[in-house]
Amino acid sequence: MSSDRLEGVRLPEHVAIIMDGNGRWAAAHGVPRAMGHKRGAENLEVLLEDAARMGIKYLTVYAFSTENWKRSAEEVGALMSLFRAYIPKLLKKATDNNIRVRMIGDKSRFDPDLIEGIDAICRETEGNTAMTFAFAVNYGGRDELVRAVKKIAAMPDRPEITEQLISDSLDTAGMPDPDLLIRTGGDLRVSNFLLWQIAYTELYTTQTLWPDFHRKELEDAVIAFGGRERRFGGR
Repeated sequence: MSSDRLEGVRLPEHVAIIMDGNGRWAAAHGVPRAMGHKRGAENLEVLLEDAARMGIKYLTVYAFSTENWKRSAEEVGALMSLFRAYIPKLLKKATDNNIRVRMIGDKSRFDPDLIEGIDAICRETEGNTAMTFAFAVNYGGRDELVRAVKKIAAMPDRPEITEQLISDSLDTAGMPDPDLLIRTGGDLRVSNFLLWQIAYTELYTTQTLWPDFHRKELEDAVIAFGGRERRFGGR
């Protein structure tokens, strides 16, 4: 259910979020970085339900990039442990709220138990219809494009290369392109996220760190989107 603030506001069908600021949140609160990531995951649990109740049909979040492997072994290990703990919670949230879950990215680098958990949650929620939630893990826009090109090159019938064929070969096949991309934490870059898909996406940045980005902040972004004129290169 939407709040009164969203009455009459044009909602984006697909919202993508670069969830930035967990480490800075931890530093500001004098706690380990792992605690910042934990608070960020807890916030995502709540915001997922909020987005579904607002009427957003697709939500895609950047959880772990192909570049994040460069972080310390301790931090990467903590993120993997957090991811393992998050999967059963996400399954419950998705089941309770009729949400379909998809993963985008290359899961082949993960441990077998994590791959199994990802496959299970995607399989068990495949028939849900209220909203699609896509989480990007071991994801990079350039890596996705490389994998798509390899997929097309391996097609036996050598199809004509079109924009639609490329879109259909990406991890997000079957999903509309994002209408709105939100980046928390104040930085002004897209960080290799959905490079093909955000060609005409509206961008919204906020200084708010991800663990503090709650429903009000999401509504602020949606209201800002609703006030923009989208011309897609036309007049």
